[in-house]
Amino acid sequence: MSSGSHPAGPRPVRLAFTDVLRLGLLGIRARGPRAALSALGIALGVATLVVVSAVPASGQRALMTELSALGTNMLRVAPQADSDPPVVLPTAADAMAARIGPVTESSAVANTHHSVLRSDRADPADGSGLSVLAARTDLLAAVHGTVLSGTFLSPTTERYPTAVLGFRAASRLGIDRVRPGGDAGQVYVDGHWFTVIGVLDPLPLAPDLDVSVLVGWDAARELLGFDGHPTVVYVTAAESRIEAVRDVLPATVYPELPGLVQVSRPSDALAAKRATQRTFSVLLLGLAGVALLVGGVGVANTMVVSVLERRREIGLRRALGAGRRQIRGQFLAESVALSALGGCAGTVLGAAVTAGYALWQSWPAVFPPLAVADGVLGAVAVGAAAGLYPAVRASRLPPTEALAAV
Repeated sequence: MSSGSHPAGPRPVRLAFTDVLRLGLLGIRARGPRAALSALGIALGVATLVVVSAVPASGQRALMTELSALGTNMLRVAPQADSDPPVVLPTAADAMAARIGPVTESSAVANTHHSVLRSDRADPADGSGLSVLAARTDLLAAVHGTVLSGTFLSPTTERYPTAVLGFRAASRLGIDRVRPGGDAGQVYVDGHWFTVIGVLDPLPLAPDLDVSVLVGWDAARELLGFDGHPTVVYVTAAESRIEAVRDVLPATVYPELPGLVQVSRPSDALAAKRATQRTFSVLLLGLAGVALLVGGVGVANTMVVSVLERRREIGLRRALGAGRRQIRGQFLAESVALSALGGCAGTVLGAAVTAGYALWQSWPAVFPPLAVADGVLGAVAVGAAAGLYPAVRASRLPPTEALAAV
């Protein structure tokens, strides 16, 4: 070694990532009550973000469900009433409509042009204003219908003289419900007795069916002289494609003269639903942004104070030989760990509050993935950013200045 050389000083020890993490967690444990209060502030900010995002999303889902129940995805296909000669739809018109890609349900009814009587002794001229319709067994799915009592037509019962009454038809015929084990009601149609096996709930989307007596497709052909041609086809389709389905339905069910087929326009509820979705999307985005900003300010304030109040400790560690990188790593790890703990706790708290409120309002609980991810990742990111500057500044504090402050 030359006389002009100087012995090299000891190199600072490099800490592994796990060691840095342990040091950060040790700092949190050593400051238990104060660290808990810091994590609580972070948790409250994250919980606010989750609640203000998830509660409106839950309300939106409930509203969308109610609007969907108004028939936003349903279309009604029928021949023009004033066409000459009258348009007769193909016997497989509902099956032809079902082949359209976005169509989810397709069914049909047909007017048998017979009247229904309560008794074979009633005046044939007194039909009570009710229609006798041949119905497919999958009709209820296409019109969003439900059975009030009894059962609907099935592949077995549709072959026999059985009938299902619309809600108002049941009231006019004096058969308000079907009671299991009780005497089955009967109605008289074209010289045949039909046993009533079910009564429908009101059908706001298909009011014509409320004043109808529905009989099986096969039974209508065998007993009532029905020719098998449907008069109305009901179609449900994906809401996003409902207009496209409406455009191709006439040519699908009656390719000879599609202009003589009428298709109902989509429900006004569909336009209301789409407008509501757009409004809610903007609202949720705004609320999430505001909540993230408020939560971020809270996290940043908590972490800045948490790090700055320990400058003396950082200075002493520097005086005892700890390197700047070690100081930065330790306190950044503590900041990130504390923020992660607070973020997880806040996410759980926000989810619990949202679930409780949704249950109270009878809403489905909806947790937007972006809000949940922002809760934890946002807390970690903001905590790291908030802890970086104070940690760097403290790590640059000269040891003599730190010792003088002790």
